[in-house]
Amino acid sequence: MPGQVRVTLNELIDHVGKAVDLGIPAIALFPATAPDRKDSEGSEATNPENLVCRAARLLKSTYPTLGLIGDVALDPYTDHGHDGVLRNGLVANDESLEVLARQAVVQAQAGIDTLAPSDMMDGRIGVLRAALDSASLTDVRLMSYAAKYASGFYGPFRDALGSSSALKGDKRTYQMDPANSDEALREVALDLQEGADMVMVKPGMPYLDIIQRVKATFAVPTFAYQVSGEYSMIKGAIDNGWLDPDKVVLESLMAFKRAGCSGVLTYFAIEAAERLQRD
Repeated sequence: MPGQVRVTLNELIDHVGKAVDLGIPAIALFPATAPDRKDSEGSEATNPENLVCRAARLLKSTYPTLGLIGDVALDPYTDHGHDGVLRNGLVANDESLEVLARQAVVQAQAGIDTLAPSDMMDGRIGVLRAALDSASLTDVRLMSYAAKYASGFYGPFRDALGSSSALKGDKRTYQMDPANSDEALREVALDLQEGADMVMVKPGMPYLDIIQRVKATFAVPTFAYQVSGEYSMIKGAIDNGWLDPDKVVLESLMAFKRAGCSGVLTYFAIEAAERLQRD
């Protein structure tokens, strides 16, 4: 991913400080888990001292008003690269929910403001909401990846995460078919009924029609994730002199706003904020 880096906890405060100075309201944390901390059950996800939890506590103590978004899924922590636990080669939905609930609670206790379950297990929003309520974490928001497609645009991120080489099979059994659009509305409706505060569409630009339909149908806070493949294509073309960064970076983000997005998760955040301030 050109222009992107992984940082250690020692580098985190300075790295995030630039976003804070630019007025970016929230950041999302994704861990690159050491191979010796991965197992078939994703056990490290529920460790209160895992990398995400330590990072959250550090950031909250330094930047108390910065919003922290935590990814709820097991793929950074499993040695097979899937978002849930496997049984007989298949993802076990209900067993995965139990682990995800514990993961959500430890992240919220560490200071995560908004939990973003990206696992796509059935029924996970209701289970996470119940777990948070039981732990007296009622103010923690749920941003559901309600429409997450089994897309080919995730490749650069999976390489950075270290999950692509370990992935056994694919994720089409629990992520959505890119050919389906009506299914997205059904998934969003279910997640809202279970207690989601906001919803996410992922990827972003290839699915602007989904964003527009979700916003028009439900009128709830709707977000998009401009994923690694989208970012890398644009950034690679900029670096090769094929596209003008002064035009395409903000144009690509404006498309999400035009489709109805309340916000965008993007690797262009720093660059876009700098351009907006300059302009």
